[in-house]
Parts: sequence; C-alpha cells; structure tokens
Amino acid sequence: MAIYHFSVQVISRSTGRSAVAAAAYRSGSRLADERLGRDHDFTNKPGVVHSEVMLPENVPEQWSDRERLWNDVEAFEKRKDAQLCREVEFAIPREMSQTQGIELARDFMASEFVDQGMIADLNVHWDVDADGSAKPHAHVMLTMRSVDENGFGQKVREWNRTELVERWRERWAGHVNERLAELDIDARIDHRSLEAQGIDLEPQTKIGAPAQRMEAAGLEADRAEDHRRIARENGQRIIADPSVVLDAITHSQATFTTRDLAKFVHRHSDGLDQFNEVMSAVKSSPDLVELGQDGRGQDRFT
Repeated sequence: MAIYHFSVQVISRSTGRSAVAAAAYRSGSRLADERLGRDHDFTNKPGVVHSEVMLPENVPEQWSDRERLWNDVEAFEKRKDAQLCREVEFAIPREMSQTQGIELARDFMASEFVDQGMIADLNVHWDVDADGSAKPHAHVMLTMRSVDENGFGQKVREWNRTELVERWRERWAGHVNERLAELDIDARIDHRSLEAQGIDLEPQTKIGAPAQRMEAAGLEADRAEDHRRIARENGQRIIADPSVVLDAITHSQATFTTRDLAKFVHRHSDGLDQFNEVMSAVKSSPDLVELGQDGRGQDRFT
C-alpha cells in the first residue's frame, strides 16, 4: 500500500549539527570533517542502495565529491548559528522495484531542485520493516545559496517560502501518481490531509527514536502518549464505522490484501486487543467485497 510522506527540515549549526556528519550518515560512508577535525564513519549502515551528488549546470565538478562539497559549505558559513543545508525526505512506493524507485527520485530531484540551481545530495534507502516488508525512502540534502562557476553566492530566500514547500509536496504526489500509472501499478498517494480527503480519522504524530528510547527506559514521553491516544480514538471510530477504513484504503488503491488492511489497522489502533477488535469489525462489514485470490495466491478485497 503506497504511503505519502514528504518532510522538509533545515540542518543548522545552532543545534550542534554538522552537514558533513549528516551527509556521511545518509550516504552510509566515511567522511572527514575538517571543521570538527574528525571522521564520521557510517560504512556499516545497511539499506543504502543509491547515492550521488547532482549538480546544476556551470557548477564546479569538484562538488560532485560529497566530502569536498559539505566541507566547503561548512567553511563558507561563518556564523555560529548558520543554516547549513535543507533536507527533504520522502517515501518511495514499495510497489516499485529499486531501479524504478531510484529513477523516480532522480527525475524529481532534477526538475524541482537541480534545475532551479540547488546542488542535491541524493541517497535512497531501501530499509526493511519489522514484518519484512520494504520501507523505501530518500534523503536529499540541498544547498541553500546560489552557486555558479565562481562558487557560492547569496542565500536564496525564495527557497525558504512556505508556499514553495507546499508546491513540492503537491508535485511529489503528482510525480509519483503519474509514474505509478505509467507502470500500471494499482496504487496512488495523496498529499492532502486526512480531513481534506474526507477521511474521518485524526492524523497521528510521528514517533522518533528519542521518544521510543524514553519509552523503553520506562520514562513516559508526552509525544508517544499523544500518539497512542490518537491511535486508540481512531480505533474506536473504526469499530463504530468500519467503512472509514474501506474508504481510506480504496482512496489510494482499488483493491487490497489482508496484509494491506492489517498495516492500516495497526497504524490506527492501540495495542493487540484493539487491533483484533478493529480487524474483526472491518472483516464483518457488509461493505467489504471478497474478490478471491490474485496471481500471488493472496486474498484480495475491495
């Protein structure tokens, strides 16, 4: 089941971050950080299936070298609170092959970022979820200054506009859906909020590694508790009206498997007992239509 995710953040020195360290982690490589006088070694990081630096026209070729690029960015930025680069992260449909997913990401990078004058450091990760399913996504680090054959110029303030980020989000959805249609893959994504899509579920906060570690240590994280509250309330909504799930899933794909259903319910329920109750409610819904087995021997529904 294709999932929409597209987020943007700024990597800043004011929070103690290093562009070189970020690039090393995302590319799964070892890079020397000249400002900090140390190496960042992430060569043991699994799942990095594609890594490249994409340059606009008339930009020094030396910056196709990741280590040189981000060390030069660090050296050019003098302020203690300098904004070093912008990072875009987006999910790639798991229905695509690695080759298709990489091509999808490269084409979007070229049109939306590189052709507009940004240097783009693209890294595609093909991680594996706990249940064995693929979690393909891309991390893109973008320069924030104008750049030409003479080097870096002024910060381009227009690239900070909220409207531009919203345009990127919408265009990514359009780009993905167009490619899915070309590949004859029965899946679509939607950049709009659940409310805008007419889906009666509350959006959930994302739980990051710090909150998960706090939970594991027995320390209650407010964000994690809020996430569970929303999941629990969404589960109650679905039990009361299972058509919410069916409408939501078929909004992105015409048919689905039990596994697709379980993934959706897991995200919108709290704990095993409620998960089982929600699954039972949906499977008992008179709106659920069984289509029989597909070519892979999986039961399909609509």
